[in-house]
Amino acid sequence: MTAADLTGRPVAARRVVVTGAGGGIGAALARRFAADGASVLVSDLDGDAAAAVASEIGGRAVPADAANEDDTRRLIETAWAELGGVDLFCSNAGVLTAGDENTPDAAWTRDFSVNVMSHVYVTRHLLPRWLDQGSPKRLLVTVSAAGLLSILGSASYAVTKHGALAYAEWLRATYAHRGLIVQALCPQGVRTDMLTRGGERGSASAAMLADGALEPGEVAEVAAKAIEGESFLILPHPEVADYYKLRASDTDRWLGGMNKIQRAFEAGGAR
Repeated sequence: MTAADLTGRPVAARRVVVTGAGGGIGAALARRFAADGASVLVSDLDGDAAAAVASEIGGRAVPADAANEDDTRRLIETAWAELGGVDLFCSNAGVLTAGDENTPDAAWTRDFSVNVMSHVYVTRHLLPRWLDQGSPKRLLVTVSAAGLLSILGSASYAVTKHGALAYAEWLRATYAHRGLIVQALCPQGVRTDMLTRGGERGSASAAMLADGALEPGEVAEVAAKAIEGESFLILPHPEVADYYKLRASDTDRWLGGMNKIQRAFEAGGAR
């Protein structure tokens, strides 16, 4: 039986940590779970942004760099000290750098650290406290549809989000029988600063995704409902499932379609 708060809504997690929660999807997740009665630790590299969200929802702000292992360890230690444990960890921090094969090495390293290694650090310090503890624990990894498909205009984002999905899959396959429920949140376009900046820089993907973009709160609502179950993929944009099937079943056609979008974008920009 799923516990419920005074509003009658189901509560899958009472103690929640959200990284990258100073804005965008992370802030929306923090708000959504707090509204359901959860105690929430709001973590972000931007301490002031984290504090603002925490103040709004009655949570606790913990400034931390998700790409720094020591910061992640301290965040988890704080969660045990303040909350007595964690039922749901939302490993949400992410970064997007526009660019191609000429993206500087430093940017590739940063993007890999944030988009992949942050999840590794979380599990490195969380799983010893979680595995084989009786009650299931949940790890929600914000991946993006770019991890299932790809994204035009950012080679490093496409590559590192594929890596994030691969790591989430590996965790689910390896530890499901030991009480770990891993779920991958894979939205397509979301109206956040990340999408806005992509549009300003001139990105084929940003232009393509803008029309169907969801608000962060809509994504958080889908995620909150999904953690009542155990489905691995959480797709706020249902059409992503069809794209994913096409990519697997007719890869050449799918890649041709993506290149067509790129060519149309380049032709439009040339006018």
